[in-house]
Amino acid sequence: MTDPYLSHEDATIESFRQDPAYAAEYLNAVLADGSQEELMLALRRVAKAFGLKDVAGQAGLNPKTIYRTLSPSGNPELKNFQAILAAMGMRLAVTPLAKHGA
Repeated sequence: MTDPYLSHEDATIESFRQDPAYAAEYLNAVLADGSQEELMLALRRVAKAFGLKDVAGQAGLNPKTIYRTLSPSGNPELKNFQAILAAMGMRLAVTPLAKHGA
């Protein structure tokens, strides 16, 4: 018999799978306010939603490399970070901060 309940982690990953725009918003929020460790965890969650092995293949990385890269202590090179995002249909962008006093 299958358990009808999902863990919070699995439910979060499923929500990213169903709504890639939500996944992008999540990553942007972590980029804005999170630590590098939190960003690696967030990227791993989103990559799981898109299929970690598929993301690795599309990014030109082997699965072991992507697991290591997206570990809490991971420190991906910019080209790998961009390749992982591109494999999920996303890209890194820069936006100006709000002006002080505005």
